[in-house]
Amino acid sequence: MTGDTTMRGTVIRAARHWAQIPVFGRIAIIYLLGRVITTAFLALAADLAGPGSRFGSDASIADFVLGWDAQWYWLVAWEGYPQTLPLTESGQVAENAWAFMPVYAYAAQVVGLPFGSWGAGALMISLVAGFFACIALHRLLRDRIGGTAAMWAVTFFAWGPLAALFQVGYAEALFVMLLLIALDLVARRRFGWLYLVIPVMAFTRPGILAFALYLGLYGILRWVRRSRDPLPVREIVHIIALGALATVTGFAWQVIAGVVTGDPGSYLATELAWRRNWGIGEGAFVPFEGWVQAAQFWFSQWGMPGWWGFIALGILVAAAIWMLFARNVKRLGPDLRLWGASYLLYLLAVFFPQSSTFRLLLPLTPLVGALAVPRSRLYRAGVLVLCLLGQWVWIHQMYGLGNTYWQVP
Repeated sequence: MTGDTTMRGTVIRAARHWAQIPVFGRIAIIYLLGRVITTAFLALAADLAGPGSRFGSDASIADFVLGWDAQWYWLVAWEGYPQTLPLTESGQVAENAWAFMPVYAYAAQVVGLPFGSWGAGALMISLVAGFFACIALHRLLRDRIGGTAAMWAVTFFAWGPLAALFQVGYAEALFVMLLLIALDLVARRRFGWLYLVIPVMAFTRPGILAFALYLGLYGILRWVRRSRDPLPVREIVHIIALGALATVTGFAWQVIAGVVTGDPGSYLATELAWRRNWGIGEGAFVPFEGWVQAAQFWFSQWGMPGWWGFIALGILVAAAIWMLFARNVKRLGPDLRLWGASYLLYLLAVFFPQSSTFRLLLPLTPLVGALAVPRSRLYRAGVLVLCLLGQWVWIHQMYGLGNTYWQVP
């Protein structure tokens, strides 16, 4: 009995000390602990990598940092973009650098100059962007679900299944940081800063068209609620102008690629080159076609009737809609639910689902707040364990192994 009392007193004192640390400091501690765990997972995956893995039996963490898409960003930084599209033996557009936006590639080049290493710059940007994404996530959620739940949401994010993206040469961490800042600016109606944030987002990685859709839906929501929530003319102008800016910059990269290469369809053809690796994508890009094709492709690969895939796709879409109307998700506010709906619709329209789709779910990070709402300590501890388990599985499969078609991060 005395031992239990002592333990309870220790826990209470620790909780009080923790609460006295400024929010910035608590997030820093959580984030740094997460990076230690991720580093340990990466080191273990490198140690377990065999001769059949993509990185070989002598793999290292540095190999992982510079692996997969990081190689393309590095190529952009050192060689730029091709003026003539490379072709396959069959005369189709081959994989090339136009699929990768310039902001992250060139920013890593600049940051890495003092170290003489593009990889060092890429790693530093991902690490720093991941931390400030945590800060932005907490700021975005704390007034919606409370400070404690927001801190748990930050923990799930920093330690989550895709946390390795904070330590490799991918643009996701930078994009999500910018996205969370943009969503917070909209929520606080500080629209002026978005004229700077949106163009940077647009040239960091694909996804700004989803933000354009979100701004349109947000404007409609504000208009419908204008009797309860006044909508000044100044804000109407900002919402329309920012929606137009997001739309224009969303298509700008396609135009730039077309002008440089002389082929108006060069960007879409480049994106379809990756889809062709799955035996799909011989024709022109058709919105929403990728998921329909995948429904047949994957179930055929698994030895099941292709029509089962359509049933699975219907269930998946229904589950996504149900999620957006779940009670805990509603607590996040209609604006974040609109973002979730916009991005999910964007994914449905433009992507072919495969293993990389898990990485492409990272912009749905604001919805992680719904997982943090229940106050049960056991529940939150369970979610955290699942986050860590998911992180290890993702790192081991995509980096430690990465030797088959469904092990691409």
